[in-house]
Amino acid sequence: MPIDTFLLALTTFFATLGPADLLVVYAALTQKNTQAERRAMALRGTVIAAVILLFFAVFGEVLLRLFGITLPALRIAGGILLLLISIDMVFARHSGGTGTTPEEENEAQSRADISVFPLATPLLAGPGAISAVILLTTGSGGFNIEWVVVVLALLAILLLCYVVMLVAIPIQRLLGITGLAVVSRVVGVLLAALAVQFLLDGLKSSGLIPGLAA
Repeated sequence: MPIDTFLLALTTFFATLGPADLLVVYAALTQKNTQAERRAMALRGTVIAAVILLFFAVFGEVLLRLFGITLPALRIAGGILLLLISIDMVFARHSGGTGTTPEEENEAQSRADISVFPLATPLLAGPGAISAVILLTTGSGGFNIEWVVVVLALLAILLLCYVVMLVAIPIQRLLGITGLAVVSRVVGVLLAALAVQFLLDGLKSSGLIPGLAA
């Protein structure tokens, strides 16, 4: 059902694009910028990330055929990647799956404009988000109503990320590190369950385990 697909995509994109992590990093990287500069960089970064992710939403299936990757293999690989990201979220560990590495953050500190790097990629359009887009759009079976629903969920989370960046510094002061960590951990648990489901679906459709294929 479209509503089930929308909720699944919404939860997955919320976890992989990571508005909570984005809030902390963006506030830290732009604390010396003016409000107008922060607003401009947030808009440019969101638009660029949207273009990148929509590219994979449209051409993801073509890329899979080009490299000879089957949908079951994608589901298994995507499930493993999302599971690793969810583990990082639950245990509050920092990795490059949904954000920047320490080295990337250090490089970004010296940049006047962070809208392309590290904001658009890898903060927004990172490995986890790209994998999730390809996994969910190719799983819909083509350009149908489910594909549209997945894209709408993606755009909704990108809009949320943009709004979060506009109010990043006030929200960070209000919630604090502990509040943001709680949100991240709760979403991480949900993402872990979704990741396991992707793994099971991939194994079932592959036929490698007869019991699952039944």
